[in-house]
Amino acid sequence: MTEFKLVGISEFGSRVGETHHRAKLTDHDVDLIRELREEHKLTYEALAEKFECSKSTIRDICRYRRRWQRPDRWKKVALTDERTENPVDK
Repeated sequence: MTEFKLVGISEFGSRVGETHHRAKLTDHDVDLIRELREEHKLTYEALAEKFECSKSTIRDICRYRRRWQRPDRWKKVALTDERTENPVDK
């Protein structure tokens, strides 16, 4: 039986957010990073340690240089192999 998942697509047709093939953080993590920085004034260093990524990644997320796009639409894709995250578009 074929398994499906939804992936976020930008207005230009590329994947965005946690469905992008190079994403290491979930959308929830990104929102939490921004909230902890803006409302609780955590340092880049503390956030980087907590989320196990670099300070520059945290800085870029907080300054909306990374992960600023939200999906324009959603696309249903079939997974070809349960062991891989490389779906085949349907």
